[in-house]
Amino acid sequence: MTVINFHDIALTDAERQPCEVWTRVMGYHRPVSEFNKGKKSEYYSRKCFVEAKAVQHLDYNTQSCACAAE
Repeated sequence: MTVINFHDIALTDAERQPCEVWTRVMGYHRPVSEFNKGKKSEYYSRKCFVEAKAVQHLDYNTQSCACAAE
């Protein structure tokens, strides 16, 4: 079995494949590269939802959700 250490692989910019990021806006999917300035700014200021943090936060509230106890 061959083990590849990906940290040792160095690529030049010419060797890299560009990655296009798509997201859902107003009910349909579009590439972020085609957004206008305002929509790009809104996209990059988004925060990712992390379920574990949300459940942990509910534990500290006095009014916890019934599903948090499961």
